[in-house]
Amino acid sequence: MEHKIDIHSLTTGEQLESLTDSYQTIIRALGEDTERDGLVKTPERAAKAMQFFTKGYQEDPAAILRSALFDEDYSEMVIVKDIELYSLCEHHLVPFFGKAHVGYIPKGKIVGLSKMARIVDAFARRLQVQERLTHEILDCIQDTLHPYGAAVVIEARHMCMMMRGVQKQNSVTTTSAFTGIFKHVETRSEFLKLIEAKLG
Repeated sequence: MEHKIDIHSLTTGEQLESLTDSYQTIIRALGEDTERDGLVKTPERAAKAMQFFTKGYQEDPAAILRSALFDEDYSEMVIVKDIELYSLCEHHLVPFFGKAHVGYIPKGKIVGLSKMARIVDAFARRLQVQERLTHEILDCIQDTLHPYGAAVVIEARHMCMMMRGVQKQNSVTTTSAFTGIFKHVETRSEFLKLIEAKLG
């Protein structure tokens, strides 16, 4: 019978130990010697790296936004673009990386700009697919800020396409999602034009 671990019941140390044991098993299954110099500490290092790559599971993106909400009579477009993101494809556990562009039109509430980058990280630092990641960021902004509308565009390169499979080195995947006023062609077009624009 398969033994399942309730990940939510583990302490950080217990999780590290479990991951370390798992990586040691994987390395041995590949035919390597986990006792040789270069690999002795690799299972623990890999375990710590995986904890960092998936630290978004321990974060509450909505709480991050609520921690820096301000009353402000501003109802024009707010955009934070070129937010770097790094995530792990849930199908192969290899990275995908790129940039997120996030916008919203406030309805009485604005949020500290750094919080937009933080919620992108909170959702990206999980096992993900780009399509779901796009909607999770959008829904968090819409449900927490209740703006007139929100917009998210993500452009990313996927190592599962570059290192394996079709091995296409220059392909970029773009996903987008919109709510409220951004569903209107004029507003959406303005947002897309602004994220493409270069200052200076």
